[in-house]
Amino acid sequence: MSSPAPARPRPVHRAADLLAAYLPGSFYYSSARGVLLADGVHSHVRGTTGNRAAAAAEALEAAVLAGVANPVVVGAIGFRPDSGSSLIVPAVVRRAEMPGDGGLRMGESSRVVGDAAESGGDAGECSQAAEFGGNAGGRSQVASSAVEPDGNQSAAVAGSRSGSGVDGIDAATSWTVIPQPAPEVYAESVRRAVNLIGDGELRKVVLARALDLVGEQGVSVRKLLRNLVVADPAAHAFAVDVSAPGDPAPRTLVGASPELLVSRKGNVVTANPLAGSRRRTGDPAQDAQAISELRVSEKDLNEHALVAAQVAEVLGRYCTELDVPEEPEVIGTPTMWHLSTRITGRVGADGPSSLELAEALHPTPAVCGVPVGLARDTIARLEPEDRGYYAGLVGWTDLAGDGEWVVTIRCAEVSDKTARLFAGAGVVAGSDPAAELAETSAKFGTLLRALGAEGVA
Repeated sequence: MSSPAPARPRPVHRAADLLAAYLPGSFYYSSARGVLLADGVHSHVRGTTGNRAAAAAEALEAAVLAGVANPVVVGAIGFRPDSGSSLIVPAVVRRAEMPGDGGLRMGESSRVVGDAAESGGDAGECSQAAEFGGNAGGRSQVASSAVEPDGNQSAAVAGSRSGSGVDGIDAATSWTVIPQPAPEVYAESVRRAVNLIGDGELRKVVLARALDLVGEQGVSVRKLLRNLVVADPAAHAFAVDVSAPGDPAPRTLVGASPELLVSRKGNVVTANPLAGSRRRTGDPAQDAQAISELRVSEKDLNEHALVAAQVAEVLGRYCTELDVPEEPEVIGTPTMWHLSTRITGRVGADGPSSLELAEALHPTPAVCGVPVGLARDTIARLEPEDRGYYAGLVGWTDLAGDGEWVVTIRCAEVSDKTARLFAGAGVVAGSDPAAELAETSAKFGTLLRALGAEGVA
């Protein structure tokens, strides 16, 4: 009687190895929850707006029947209802532990600050997620308790900013910078939006602008991706092939989003909307002042409340339990401070998949406005450039419905020698055009730094 064949062990990968293994055309995604690198296409997911989750579920079931082990759907979805998507079931999937496994500490990441502060490295939530599929990725720079009761704000800015981490992209590279639109045109659009808010039903609209950076040689997506991950390992970093028929060269969506749209693990659902921002300078006194201002800013608190309320309302349709904090926290990235509300809930045994939840939430007021339909129409009128995948979704979902989807901000579309960067700002009653223009400039900083192009725009 023959013995059963021994089970084949699953390969064990380090996060840094998967980052190094990224090749153009692959799908890369990393967060505090883990790292996923996918190559090849087993099948395309052909869903349309509103039924992509159903199409993804069908594709996953078909993949199982075809013999694919533990299939996942990965990819990106654009901002507008008629935008493209790049959802696929990949042929090969490799996973690794979360970026805090030591392999990605190639540059110093900003620490947890406040009561959870450590002397260095990524603390707090990162230590609790031991594998891909662990706790939904939280930021490592939570600043909710950064200002001490005695008024001492030094802890608020104790998290040291990352070094530039720029690898292989020459900071002296000559870039031609083409703003889309010109800064004064963007400021005028903000003025028009403020007037519309004052006149009618529109309560908030997010207006974005783009920068086209054209280099002397092709932009290396591999180096850009590495620089983004090294600069902020706690971010949701991604690189997705979004090439479309007729593109003269391969096109890649690459970025490091601070904003978790929604994740699901088992029956636990998490969302982390961000709205209300200040530039992070690295100067302790200036950053302490920025945090203090953000916590009491009526404009920013109102903008954030609109977003958090909408996200909570949508998740409330699906969740049997929902926990919504009464007040936002302040979290930091290497370039910005944000108001943040971490919303958690539970779904039933036959609850929606992570992609179904993401579709229901998209677009949130953080990237669109309130009410959503009117805000979308206003964006179409006031923004000269189509957003494409900017302010859309990127992430993954599996056969069980687990997965993670983030808002595609702090991102660029890279094709040959050109990188098109996007940044937006929320316009509400009382918004100042100059301040919103400055906010978009600050948000460009993440990608400009990773490109070695700080100061060019």
